[in-house]
Amino acid sequence: MHRRSLLQGAALALAAPRLAGAQSSARTLRFAPQGNLANIDPIWTTNTTARNHGLMVYDTLFGLGQDHQPKPQMAAAHEVSADGLTHGITLRPELHFHDGERVLARDCIASIGRWSRRDVLGQRLGLLLQEMRAPADDRIEIVLKKPWPGLAWALGKPSANLCAIMPERVARTDPFTQITDYTGSGPFRFRASQWVPGSLAAYERFTGYVPRDEPADFLAGGKQVHFDRVEWRIMPDPATAAAALQNNELDWWETPLADLLPLLRRNRDIAVEVVNTAGALAMLRFNHLHPPFDNPAIRRAILPAIEQRDFMQAALGEDAALWQVPAGVFTPGTPLATDAGLEVLTDPRDPEAAKHALAEAGYRGQRVVILSPSDFPTLGALSEAAADTLRRCGMTVDLQTMDWATLVQRRASREPPGEGGTGGWNIFCTSWEGLDVSVPGSHQPIRGNGQEGWIGWATSPKREALREAWFDAADPAAGKRIAEEIQRLVWEEAPFIPLGLLRPPQAYRRSLTNIITGGPPLFWNLRRG
Repeated sequence: MHRRSLLQGAALALAAPRLAGAQSSARTLRFAPQGNLANIDPIWTTNTTARNHGLMVYDTLFGLGQDHQPKPQMAAAHEVSADGLTHGITLRPELHFHDGERVLARDCIASIGRWSRRDVLGQRLGLLLQEMRAPADDRIEIVLKKPWPGLAWALGKPSANLCAIMPERVARTDPFTQITDYTGSGPFRFRASQWVPGSLAAYERFTGYVPRDEPADFLAGGKQVHFDRVEWRIMPDPATAAAALQNNELDWWETPLADLLPLLRRNRDIAVEVVNTAGALAMLRFNHLHPPFDNPAIRRAILPAIEQRDFMQAALGEDAALWQVPAGVFTPGTPLATDAGLEVLTDPRDPEAAKHALAEAGYRGQRVVILSPSDFPTLGALSEAAADTLRRCGMTVDLQTMDWATLVQRRASREPPGEGGTGGWNIFCTSWEGLDVSVPGSHQPIRGNGQEGWIGWATSPKREALREAWFDAADPAAGKRIAEEIQRLVWEEAPFIPLGLLRPPQAYRRSLTNIITGGPPLFWNLRRG
């Protein structure tokens, strides 16, 4: 496999241009995110960068603590009726939106309603919902048709799609249309007038935000902000980012290139650490609407050629501490991770067997369009590895490279794949955070709900039935057995192919302290010095 060609780290960084305005105010945090911030509606999209943006700008009714259990956040109290059917949520009195308006129950109900149309767990709420009502401005009552103990977890999970609380006027936006009013409820205000997609996104501390009294606890507790301004500086060129971090023109780089890690580690002013300890499950996702991957036999035929180690080395290099294989359907190291049927990815790899299986399944040389981001090095490397793998299987591959913002728009297209960067697609590579894909309930890629489901639009009544059975499992042992059944069914139907667990480190100036670990980059609790 051919890894992307790179200059050696030291030469690359020294040759990189210096950023203008090297010394900004000590009250400004300069952050280089993993990719361009192009779509900033955390309910409309599952894009991780948009989710990270959403966690700054919006608050949630509940927040997960370090123990991954939900705790009241915007909520002051949460009660559940004896029959488990009615959830009563009382709002904290000091909640305000960025326009100064008080957060009311009707805002929350509208936000939950919009979220429930897009999110994998929100859709379950839609199925179970009897009624949502606001008996008072500070009181929400959610009445269910059957008990669901996981409702608070769903409302507070830090994953896409985020149940972001927006003003009612914004939350009434069609859930399949992006918002244009960016008024939030969280500790930072988004400065839309300064937003330059592909270059800069700016946030200011919202002085009207009143944190909870408790200490910060992952996404729960007091979200104390110690910076007046946070600038997201989009840096698709690793040389520029590496030089900026070394020259103290950047404080935090979310996705340093693996080849540059030795250089960064030699700088005593820079820490290189794994912040998101849950990692991210990389995967190859098929478009189920169009040939050739509307045929499950063709999807399944590729499995013998997938060498997870090659994909991980392409993305993050030779250091096995930065990734884990083998990886099945559920996040390695979590309770539901299983080796059920995992030999489809661990037996000796055989591209010739895959080529034969493709012919048997009816593949006749149809062009396969793979979307690859030019400004997202990890996913770009996975895409190149996928193209190389499929070519060795005898497939006709059209690797189409574009910036991440264009790719996110393009992958939402349900049109047939087109020539020259138009129309739809057949494959893209992505990753889902480990927390999201550790259990069937929040695992969007296993869904089989067709046109209502995640991009790729897979249909599988069997997977849907097993997922529903998991929600109703009598005990953890029963849930584990259902997870094993789901994994075996994924090998049979191949809605996606796991490529390995990514554990990329982040790099930041040692002057930054109190970084919250365990998940996405969070900008509260953080201090300089």
